[in-house]
Amino acid sequence: MSHEGIKFVSADEAQRDERTLKLTGDAIAPLKVRVDKSGGTGMTIEWKDGAHSEWTFAWLRMACPCATCHEEREATGRAVGAAKAKPAQLLPLYEAPVRPVDVTPVGKYALRFKWNDGHEAGLYSWDYLRNVCHKSVNSEQ
Repeated sequence: MSHEGIKFVSADEAQRDERTLKLTGDAIAPLKVRVDKSGGTGMTIEWKDGAHSEWTFAWLRMACPCATCHEEREATGRAVGAAKAKPAQLLPLYEAPVRPVDVTPVGKYALRFKWNDGHEAGLYSWDYLRNVCHKSVNSEQ
């Protein structure tokens, strides 16, 4: 029996390969987008392929796709959407919850968030959002 063309990989490698698969077509075409600025809860997207994705504003801010944020995540080994490590302090300082001050569409392919920390460099394309979504539920289930 020949095993030519079969590659055995570890569980970590298999998981990494699944994350690098890119979705296309209706999977990255939004049907309905809801950004809950007034409630401050986050954003939801219903996709044309029937899937549903949700993000908190904190997760979206930490997942900023701009070059500066991307390079910082890679340099520190932080996952997309994961919070930055905070230095230990005797008395933690109050930080306002992350929220967008403004959200604007960019053509028919992305959203731009202006965050309350002043950052606004990232373009959150539909492709990027669907491929990094951390909560996805198929509405047919």
